[in-house]
Parts: sequence; structure tokens; C-alpha cells
Amino acid sequence: MDKIKVGAPAKINLFLKVTGKRDDGYHNIYSWFQAVSLFDHLTFEKSNKPGFRLKIKNGGNLPADNQNLIVKTAEILFGRFAPGGGLNIELEKNIPVSAGLGGGSSDSAATIYAISRLYKLGLSYKKMQEIGLEIGSDIPFFFSSGQAEVTGRGEIIKKIVLPLDYSIILITPGLAISTTDSYRRLKMDLTSPGKRIRLLRCNDFKGLVAGIFEIGNDFERVHLKSFPVLNEIKGVLLSAGAALTRMSGSGPTIFGLFYNMPEGDGFRKIVRGDWQQHVVQPITLPAWDR
Repeated sequence: MDKIKVGAPAKINLFLKVTGKRDDGYHNIYSWFQAVSLFDHLTFEKSNKPGFRLKIKNGGNLPADNQNLIVKTAEILFGRFAPGGGLNIELEKNIPVSAGLGGGSSDSAATIYAISRLYKLGLSYKKMQEIGLEIGSDIPFFFSSGQAEVTGRGEIIKKIVLPLDYSIILITPGLAISTTDSYRRLKMDLTSPGKRIRLLRCNDFKGLVAGIFEIGNDFERVHLKSFPVLNEIKGVLLSAGAALTRMSGSGPTIFGLFYNMPEGDGFRKIVRGDWQQHVVQPITLPAWDR
């Protein structure tokens, strides 16, 4: 095998609590992660020429050097396992950048997987998770089942089983909110995770919404005060029939959970020229071949 194509899915945080700052500078979280059917598509091709050449489609101003997690990950894998040569990499970027949807982390996970397959490294999912954690806190999730309770700084991943029979609308406004700034805005006014949610109550869509309704996203609590457009998006989604709206990750994407998707005028209420909108479904992983 000299070439491989890989799909890298986005994720949402059904809820997200930041529970404390760690001695290593990271923060502990309590969250449910759900993979969704919005994919970046990556192609990796072996090359005799050393180094990594990344071409990006629809990536805006994304860097194509080792400031990009794809190239950084490839450098780490090649440095550790010394397969020789290099890679030509193409990225079709569909997941909004810096949006709380885990696109960069998913691309990094896809890179680990692709290099392991291309060079027959035989890395187990557990080993790929360990390598991913060295690069970024969200990366290990993408080697899970796609539905997980995530604690620690992202390294403690417990499989959960949640319903899949609903739709999600993602709306990403034109805001730049860095993760570092998001944590700074919390001002260490951190909450305890409280009582763990009972999964038995979340075995259908109605139960899922009821189960997570009272536990939100700490970053949303902070950003709604500073960015009125986020309140506007939540209002638009609710008026279109969303059973629940929430921010994903550190934002700025807001998602709505729908049992029945709005149609016609109901959907047109959601469309704005300066907002990115995606209609997706929750999925399970692995999804590398999608």
C-alpha cells in the first residue's frame, strides 16, 4: 500500500464541565463527547523524498508546515518509528477551524492511523491513543467508539452507549475564540462535576435531552456574556424546534438537537450568510473509511 484515504470526523460536547486546574498546567474536565457525520478528508501518499508536503483545500489561512497538527503528528511518528522517505498529504477541510468541533485533533488522529497502516506499524488503538495524548488532549477520543464520557484532561475515556436516532444542526459564526482565552475567561470560577448522569435514563432521544438538560457547558456560560450572536443562534435554533441547544467545546459553534428536522420556512430561519451551517447525525467510530 502506497496511498490511503481517511475520513476524520468532527465531535460535539453534549455537555462540558471544567472541574479544576492540574499541576501540569492542563485542566480537568467532565464531558460527554459524541462523534458526528461531518468529515475532513485526508489522502496520504508515500514519497521517496524526505519531509512532508501538505496541500490544503478549503482551509483558509491554515498553515501547511509543522504548525499544522497533521505535519506535527507525521514528524513525531517518523521520528519515533523511522520509516524513511516522506509523505505527500492532501487535506479537504470541511470541519470549521477553531470552532470547538475537534477538527484539528481528528486530523491528527487520522494521521496516526494512516501512517500506522501505510508503514505496517501495527499500532493498537490503545497505543495510538497514547501517542495522540502527547500531541493534544482531544485526540485520544477519536480512537474510541465515538460515544464517550471523557474525564481527566482527556485521557480517561469511558465508553457509553447513546441514541443515534436524531439530527444535529451545527452553526458556527464568524468569531475567533481561542481555547487559551476561553480558559482565561473562566477566571478559575470552576464548578464541581456534580452527580454523574445515569445512562439508563438516556437510552432514547427524549431521555438523552432530559438527562443532560441541566448540565451545560462552562465555556458557554462565559461566552454568552461577551458575544451576543451566540444568544441569537440559540434563539434561532430553539424557534426552529431544537429540543436542546448548546455550545461545543470552547466554542464558538452552537448546536441544536432535533428529533424532527425543520423544513421549508423553519429551516430558512436558520440560514445566515455569515454563519456556517451543517446538518449532521451522531455516529459511532471507527469511521476512517468514510
